[in-house]
Amino acid sequence: MITFWIVGIVFIAVAMLLMVVPLLRSKSSDRVLRSAANVAIYRDQLRELEADLRAGSLSAELYEQARREIEARLLEDLSAPDSAPVKQQKWRGPAIALALAIPICAVGLYFIVGNPQALVPADTDTSHGLNAQQMQAMVGRLAERLKANPDDGQGWLMLGRSYGVLGRFDDAASAYANAVERLPGDAQVLADYADVLGMTQGERLQGKPETIIERALKIDPDNPKALALAGTAAFEKKDYRAAVNYWEHLQRLVTQDPELTRSVSASIAEARALDEQTSGRPATPVPSTAQGAKGVSGVVKLAPELADKVAPTDTVFIFARAAEGPRMPLAIVRKQARELPITFKLDDSMAMAPDMKISKFPQLVVGARISKSSNAAPQAGDLQGLSGTVTNGTAGITVLIDTEIR
Repeated sequence: MITFWIVGIVFIAVAMLLMVVPLLRSKSSDRVLRSAANVAIYRDQLRELEADLRAGSLSAELYEQARREIEARLLEDLSAPDSAPVKQQKWRGPAIALALAIPICAVGLYFIVGNPQALVPADTDTSHGLNAQQMQAMVGRLAERLKANPDDGQGWLMLGRSYGVLGRFDDAASAYANAVERLPGDAQVLADYADVLGMTQGERLQGKPETIIERALKIDPDNPKALALAGTAAFEKKDYRAAVNYWEHLQRLVTQDPELTRSVSASIAEARALDEQTSGRPATPVPSTAQGAKGVSGVVKLAPELADKVAPTDTVFIFARAAEGPRMPLAIVRKQARELPITFKLDDSMAMAPDMKISKFPQLVVGARISKSSNAAPQAGDLQGLSGTVTNGTAGITVLIDTEIR
């Protein structure tokens, strides 16, 4: 917007200089023909009007009216004898006044009939094509439409998802409740409803969300989201064996998604390790394509003197690398600082690359790093801890995060 006004002022100033400077330079004794002076003035007026019309600051109706008035005055003046001389001084005042009046009138007309707000850049979110106000307005219109048509199950589902994107989880839960009432046999809708309800309970799935998850799995035992949530609900209750069963079922369904497979495998390994610790039962071996695959397990703790430098939402990376050889992690899991102390298990199922697995290296180093930026690469200010060299297959490793990276 500032650029527009600067350019406009420059153009106005140039036009005024072209009109006024010749008048100021002339002496009062200089005479010109009245007809010639008027023609020049009226021509400039017409040019200004045409410029305002092209710029959109003057409507076609106002332009035609002003043009006719100028032409009428010009014809009247031209009807006088050309030989009648007039002093330049006589016309200098009106000409200067007219030169000042035209841009002032043009700006005034623009604010009256133009659209100054079009010059203000919209606060848009370019990654989604809609800004927050537009999104809120669209959701508001959908909510109003559903008041008139409350039996539209798909509409309620869309409204629930929209509220979820906006972080309005209470409103999302209400919309999903309406969707479930109208689409009772849809397992995915039930799973989404349970997920949103969990968000309204501080990301906990106990109670009503867990009951809804059970309903979803009765309708579709292979629904991935319902299985993932069921495992999480069991994990929250410390029923680690049930969590493993749900997540193993899920793992068999998502083999085409390597990233999701690694994430589920990490959750299964953690649940197995905790089940072994709490129940005394030996953990079920983790399937692996490598003969004699092993791994390492243990717990990550935070040194008490560093506790005030850690926020609950900080990311914790737990990794294993070869004691001798490549420095890149062989396996890695990602957690949050609120989960500390964290029990972990790292094995081939979490391999970062197919040809770089833990089972290929007899000696390992296990590390843990807390990152505020969630960046996998170490940065200054991160907190880190490393084990000594351990033999592949070692359990009960303790990794103490006690060092700040400088």
